[in-house]
Amino acid sequence: MNRASSVVILLVLAGLGIGATYLVQQRSAPRIATEQRAIDSRNLLDLLPADSYDNQPLDQPLRLDNVVLSNSTLLGGYLATKAGQPAGVLLRSQTVGYAGSIELLVAIGANGKLLGVKTLRQSETQGLGARIADWPNAWLGGFTGKSRNEPADNGWALKQDQGQFDQIAGATITSRAVINAIHDALRYFDEHRQQLIGDNPHE
Repeated sequence: MNRASSVVILLVLAGLGIGATYLVQQRSAPRIATEQRAIDSRNLLDLLPADSYDNQPLDQPLRLDNVVLSNSTLLGGYLATKAGQPAGVLLRSQTVGYAGSIELLVAIGANGKLLGVKTLRQSETQGLGARIADWPNAWLGGFTGKSRNEPADNGWALKQDQGQFDQIAGATITSRAVINAIHDALRYFDEHRQQLIGDNPHE
């Protein structure tokens, strides 16, 4: 076999390999997308009570794209509905902690009250601020039921700053950043309620 024939055979084999890889990827893509969707759903929707919505919130994204607030940035959000009526929103919020950015998911009911908060990403100090990522998280759970004005604006701070909230032990900066981001999200919801969920009055 001469050199030219060998090159042709190698090119044919390479082409077949590339083609086979492409076919496998094409056939696997829907299954991978479905599995990723299920992971995203578990990760993002577990803040919402299971019986509080009947739509697929991830299919109803809110028109939020890097909305800069006083202490944080909204990266996006989703609308939950039940029987066609708004049930609440999920807002993805990013703030800056002690060691870097912290991405939170803030769930707010249609009545403006906080349904829950969880950490999606963080880079805080292990054993201190990184505890913000524990799930379930007792410290974050302490904000459930709060709203923009409950407590009043000056209450949305650490006790050592004359506010109403304890801090994560050893993580003052992380705690302040998260409190401010949660209050930002509640304030944004309150001020943009109609844009987010329509004109239903607070319950």
